[in-house]
Amino acid sequence: MPRTLPTDPPVNLRLVAPLAQLAFLDIQSMELPRPMTPLQAWRFLNARPIPLFALAFRIRDAISARFGIKQLGGFRGRVAETVAVGDRVEFFLVEEVTPQLLVLTERDRHLDVMTSITVEGLRLSITSSVVTHNLFGRAYMLPVAPAHRLIVWYLMRRARRDAATGQGTSVTET
Repeated sequence: MPRTLPTDPPVNLRLVAPLAQLAFLDIQSMELPRPMTPLQAWRFLNARPIPLFALAFRIRDAISARFGIKQLGGFRGRVAETVAVGDRVEFFLVEEVTPQLLVLTERDRHLDVMTSITVEGLRLSITSSVVTHNLFGRAYMLPVAPAHRLIVWYLMRRARRDAATGQGTSVTET
């Protein structure tokens, strides 16, 4: 796990723990096609389901349940127009929300996850950080870490393509 940040991290960077304690860190950025709030950017990225994603979450939940880990249910595509601290965005808890930042967390026995969606002008950054608590958490992250990086990359790639072709533009503008 790299213990350094990229040279241009988001200004409002939020991590689940200090950098030295992280088991996973991923920061990916893209240019948005128009001004958006972090919640609108989240909705823009997740406007269409990822093929086989629901199946992957069903498999994840079936395996995790055997170890006493809460089931997530996956992404259902039902995200409110506005959120406040304490609300849920999919299975994540909203811990912070500002016009430039949306901080989502999920905490369980095996790990703590924080995903921060930051918008600086037209630059969108997704920062995901994880702290593991036990052997199951470390084992869990072995397949999840590369899958997570690939999923975020895919969502951003698809969003750029959709913006270029005019698809996926149903998200309310700011």
